[in-house]
Amino acid sequence: MSEVTDIVVPMLRRIQEDLTSLRDDMQNIKVRVTNVEENMAGMNRRLDKVEVRLDRIERRLNLVDA
Repeated sequence: MSEVTDIVVPMLRRIQEDLTSLRDDMQNIKVRVTNVEENMAGMNRRLDKVEVRLDRIERRLNLVDA
């Protein structure tokens, strides 16, 4: 029984360390993805404003088909 314990316990510790590392990496990835999503939302708002301004300019210059 001692031989099995000597083999299994270190393996279980290694698995636990790996899982902890994976959990930390996953948390880091979630934070980064959230930041990317927030930045994309900001860019979309800016693009929407540019589109509105461009539409206004086109109407003033009579470049839009009625």
